[in-house]
Amino acid sequence: MSRIMLLLLSISLLLFLVPPLEALNPGNTTFSSLLWSMRLPDSVKPLHYDLLIHPNLTSLSFSGAVQIQLDVLQETRHIFLHSKSLEISRALLLGSRYQHLLQVQESEAFEQIALSYENFTFSTGLYVIRLEFSANLSESFHGFYKGTYRTSSGEVRTLASTQFEATHARSAFPCFDEPAFKANFSIRVRREPRHISISNMPKLKTVELAGGLLEDQYDVTVKMSTYLVAFIVCDFLSISRRSQHGVEISVYTVPEKISQAEYALNTAVTLLDFYDDYFNIPYPLPKQDLAAIPDFQSGAMENWGLTTYRESGLLFDPERSSTSDKLGITKVIAHELAHQWFGNLVTMQWWNDLWLNEGFAKFMEFVSVNLTYPELQVDDYFLEKCFTAMGVDSLSSSHPISTPVENPAQIREMFDDVSYQKGACVLNMLRDFLTPEVFKIGIIRYLKKHSYQNTVNSDLWYSLTNVCQSDDLDLGRLKEDGFCSDSKTRTSASKWFMEDDLDVREIMDTWTLQEGFPLITVEVKGREVRLKQERFLKGAESANHPNFLWKVPLTYITSGSSSVQRFLLKTRHDVLYLPAEVEWVKFNVDMRGYYIVHYAAGGWDALIRQLQLNHTVFSGNDRASLIHNIFQLVSIGKVPLDRALSLSQYLSSESEIMPVTQGFSELVPLYKLMEKRDMAALENQLKGYLVNVFRRLIDAQSWSDDGSVSERMLRNYLLLFACVRRLPACVGPAQRLFRQWKESDGALRLAADVRLVVYTEGARTEEGWDFLLEKHGSTMYPSERSQIKAALSYSPLPHKLEWLMEKGLEGEILKTHELPSLIISVSKNPTAYRLAWDFLTANWQKLVKKFDLGSSAISRMVVGVTNQYSTQEKLEEVQSFFGSLDESTGAGLRSIQQALQNIQENIRWMDQNVPVLQDWLNRHSTGPAL
Repeated sequence: MSRIMLLLLSISLLLFLVPPLEALNPGNTTFSSLLWSMRLPDSVKPLHYDLLIHPNLTSLSFSGAVQIQLDVLQETRHIFLHSKSLEISRALLLGSRYQHLLQVQESEAFEQIALSYENFTFSTGLYVIRLEFSANLSESFHGFYKGTYRTSSGEVRTLASTQFEATHARSAFPCFDEPAFKANFSIRVRREPRHISISNMPKLKTVELAGGLLEDQYDVTVKMSTYLVAFIVCDFLSISRRSQHGVEISVYTVPEKISQAEYALNTAVTLLDFYDDYFNIPYPLPKQDLAAIPDFQSGAMENWGLTTYRESGLLFDPERSSTSDKLGITKVIAHELAHQWFGNLVTMQWWNDLWLNEGFAKFMEFVSVNLTYPELQVDDYFLEKCFTAMGVDSLSSSHPISTPVENPAQIREMFDDVSYQKGACVLNMLRDFLTPEVFKIGIIRYLKKHSYQNTVNSDLWYSLTNVCQSDDLDLGRLKEDGFCSDSKTRTSASKWFMEDDLDVREIMDTWTLQEGFPLITVEVKGREVRLKQERFLKGAESANHPNFLWKVPLTYITSGSSSVQRFLLKTRHDVLYLPAEVEWVKFNVDMRGYYIVHYAAGGWDALIRQLQLNHTVFSGNDRASLIHNIFQLVSIGKVPLDRALSLSQYLSSESEIMPVTQGFSELVPLYKLMEKRDMAALENQLKGYLVNVFRRLIDAQSWSDDGSVSERMLRNYLLLFACVRRLPACVGPAQRLFRQWKESDGALRLAADVRLVVYTEGARTEEGWDFLLEKHGSTMYPSERSQIKAALSYSPLPHKLEWLMEKGLEGEILKTHELPSLIISVSKNPTAYRLAWDFLTANWQKLVKKFDLGSSAISRMVVGVTNQYSTQEKLEEVQSFFGSLDESTGAGLRSIQQALQNIQENIRWMDQNVPVLQDWLNRHSTGPAL
C-alpha cells in the first residue's frame, strides 16, 4: 500500500478515535498582519480531497466536511485556500497522535481563508486538514445551487446541482480553487431515499445512516482541477449504453423527459469513441454521464465524467425537434466531450490561457461532427464563428487570446467570443498551415506529453513544431505511411517554405499575444501582386497602431488557376509574382485564415464582375467571405458603400446557406439602425431591396421538412424574414397553419423547420399570444418551449413583452436562465426595443446578482441590447447609466466598452453612408417592401 494511502487510512481512523475539541484557539495572529493575494501561493499543494456533502432540499441548505491532504513545499505560518460564503464551524489539523483546532481568518474580498495554529510553523512535508462547513444552496446558477422543475400535473420539484467553472467550487467547499492545483477527490453525498445522486465517478456503494438517510460513496477521481468537480441530487431517470471502448455512457433527465434522451445517448457514444480513436488516448474514466439540468445558465459544462447541459442542449424528439435543434445538440455534446481531453486531461495553467480549453473544444466540435455526422453539414456554419469573433476583435476594447487576468470578474470575462470563436478560427488557420496530418500528430503529442498536467501557450507550439523530429511520440505508423520518412513525397501544400526548423511559436505568438487581426491590402499590377498588412480597426484610433505585425499564412486562387497557392507574409510589405497575368485574384481561400482582404486598384470590380457572370467559380465560403469583407471595409472607409451594394446584387442568383445568411447579416443591421432613427421611408426602401434580391429563393420554399440540413435551416430563415416583411405568399399559409394548430389545441403536427414561423405569425394577436403562452407552460419538449419563447418575443404587442420579461425575472412562468436571450430578442423588436433597455437598467442590480458580474450572460445583454443604437442621444443615455456604476456593480467591464464603441461606430456609419445608400437605392429600387 502506498505511503499516501496509509496516511489516508490512519486519518480516517482518527476521525472516530479522537474526541472533539471544545473551542477554537484564537492564536495570536491578527487579521491585518496577513498578506492576502488574489492568487494562492504555490508553496502548498493539495494532493487528495475527501469530501462529504449533504444537501437538504427542504431547507435549501447544505452542510459538509472536507479533509485535504497537503504537501507543504516551503515552510509557512499559514495555509491559504479559497472559501466563499461558507460558514466554517470547525477547522482541524490532523495527525497520527494529535488533533489541533486551527484558527480561521477570512478575507471576503479575496474569497479566501487562512488557517494557522498558535505560533506553529508548517515545515515541509505532508499534512491533513479537516474543515466542517455549511451554507444555503445558491439562488444563482453557480456554485452548489437550487433548481426546480414542474411536472405535467403542476407539481414543483427541487434538485441541487453544481456549476463550478470558473471560480465557484470555493462556494461549495473550502478548496484550492485554481486550475493548476490538481488533486484526486473521494466524494460522498448524503441524500433522502426519494432522490438519487450522481458525481464524476461511478458509485462504489450506498450506506444506510440513522434517520433514514442514505450516503452514496464514489470512487476516487483521476487527478483534476476543482472546477471540474460535480455532484447532483435529484429524482432523475437515466438510460445507458456501453461504448465500443467499454465506457458506460448514461443520459439523465427529469422523469417525464427521459423519452427525449435517446439521440443524445447515441451521439455521445459515437463521439466518445471517435475522440478515443482520434486522439489515440483512451478516455480514462469508466463512465460518462450527461445530465439535462432544468435551470442552467451556460450552454453546457465539461465536468469530468458528468457533463451537464441545458435541457434544450441535450433533449431531442424526432417528431418535434427541428434540424437546428439536432445540429445544436450534436455540436454541444461534441464540444463537452472534446473537453474530456482538452481541458480535463490537459488543463491551462491559469485562466489567461482559457482558449487552450475553449478554442480547442470549439474547433473540435466541427472536426468531430464533420467526420461522424457528415449529413449535418457542420462546415457550413464555421465561418459564422470567425465573422462573430471579428466583430468583437475589430474594436479597440478587444483583448489578446491570451490575456492577463486576476480577479473572478476578469476571469469570467474571458469566456467570450475571442477565447471561443477566435481561438477556434486561429486553430483552423494553423491546421491549414501545417496540414491536417501534421496538426493532428502535434496535438496528440501535446496531449500525451502533458496528461494530468497544466500547460501554457508555448507548450502547444513546441508540440506542433518539427513533429517528424520528435523522440517523445511513437511515430511508427507515420513512418510506415511515408509521411515522416521522405519529405520529397509530400505535397506542395504540406510545407509553406522548406526550412526544417519552422518555428510555430514565432508565428502563433503574433496571433495569441496581441489583440485584433490583420487587414491585407492586395494590389495587382501585371504579374506582380503587392501586399500590405495593417491592423483592421474600427473607430478613431484606427491609424494609431503602427506596431501590430502578424505572420500571415496567405492562400489564394486566381482566374487562371483554382489550385490553392500559399505565401507566408512575415513583413509589413511584400511582393509575390504570378506565372501569368490574370483577371482577378481571390485571397484567403474558403476563409481558412483569420484576416480580411482589401482588393485595391480595381480588384473589387473584377471580383464583382465574376460574381455576376458566374458566382459558382468561387466556393460558398469564398462567396460568404467576399460579402463579409467588402461590407466590413465600408465600415472603415476603405470601400464606398455603393460598391458593396453592387456586389450584393449577385445574391438574387444565390442559393447556398452561408452566402445567403451572410448577405442578410450585412444588410439587415442597416435597416435596424434606421428603425432606431425613425427613418421609415429609407428603411422600407432597403427592406424592399432585400425582398427583391431574395424573392426567387423565398418563392421556392415549401412548408415542409424536406431537403438537406442546410436547405431546411435556410427555409426557416427565409420564411421568417418573408413573414416579418408581411409578404402575402408567406403570411397567408402561416396564418392558416396557426389557425389549424390552435383549433386542434396544439395536437396538429407542424413541420419542425417552419414551426417558428407559424408561431411568430400567431403571436401577433392577443388571442394567439395567450394561447402560445399556455402551450409554453404545458409542453414537455424543450425545443417547442424555446421556439414559443422566441415567437412570443417577436410579437408587436409591447405590454405582453414587458410582462414576459418581468415573469422571466421571477422564474415561474419563464425560466430565469432564459431571460438574457429574451431581453436581447425584445431589443431587436422594432415596436418594443426601448422596453429592453428600460428593463435592463431598472433591474441591473438583480441581474448582476443572479447572473454574476462579468459572466457571458451579463456581457451578452449589455452588448446585445445596445448594438443597434445609432443616435448621439442614445449614446449619452448609455454612457450615463454605465458611468454611474461602481466597481462592484460593473464599472470597468469590457462589455460596456464594447457597447459604447458599437454605438459610436453606428453613429459614424450612418453619418457617412446614409446619403450614399439613399442615392443607390433610388437608382436600383424596384418598389417598396410589401
